[in-house]
Amino acid sequence: MPSTVNKIEKFPVCEKFVSINGEGRRAGQLAVFIRFRGCDLRCSYCDTAWANDASAAAEMLTADEICKYVRSTGVKNVTLTGGEPLLRPGIGGLTAALKELGLSVEVETNGAVALDEFCVSGVRPDCFTMDYKLPSSGMEDKMIVGNFELLGSGDCVKFVSGSEEDLNRALDIIKTYGLIGRCGVYISPVFGAIEPKRIVEFMKEHCMNGVNLQIQLHKVIWEPDRRGV
Repeated sequence: MPSTVNKIEKFPVCEKFVSINGEGRRAGQLAVFIRFRGCDLRCSYCDTAWANDASAAAEMLTADEICKYVRSTGVKNVTLTGGEPLLRPGIGGLTAALKELGLSVEVETNGAVALDEFCVSGVRPDCFTMDYKLPSSGMEDKMIVGNFELLGSGDCVKFVSGSEEDLNRALDIIKTYGLIGRCGVYISPVFGAIEPKRIVEFMKEHCMNGVNLQIQLHKVIWEPDRRGV
């Protein structure tokens, strides 16, 4: 284990499982998911709200135990998710340990945690999948727009949209911060709130080259509220 790893620190893990990635740059690829307990946001449409509360059931696992589990699966992609994984003390050391095993690490983050300390050599994941919370989430005022400057071609920004206001705001943010060409850009519908075809129409109306519509694959393949997939 790298020296950055605290061998005593334990992480509250609500779920660990193998599935396909449902969204982001690795959609459709196998990944090992490690879901951590706790989040600093309360989005209106959150589909993992059960994992956000401090009382949520969780295994307390060390970085070594997490690494051993991941290695046992034989799957090379690892997705650290939540909740909000970057709130967990020692998460940078865990990322470093997973990378030292030759694994490809993705961190799904909510856009409200500064990425600076997680961008140092050896600690930075291979991919940040970062949300930008739009108006219908109720959390847009928590967004740290300075994070955009830290994203590169291997990372992506995800806009979960549930209304016309959301779509217009996403367009404004994409243009204002020059996201096209900087990182991957994805728009996903809030499940059941807006029709995907309306997002396609909006993209056509505004000639949104370089933007990807993305449907959450796991909600199409399995029941929308099923866990562990």
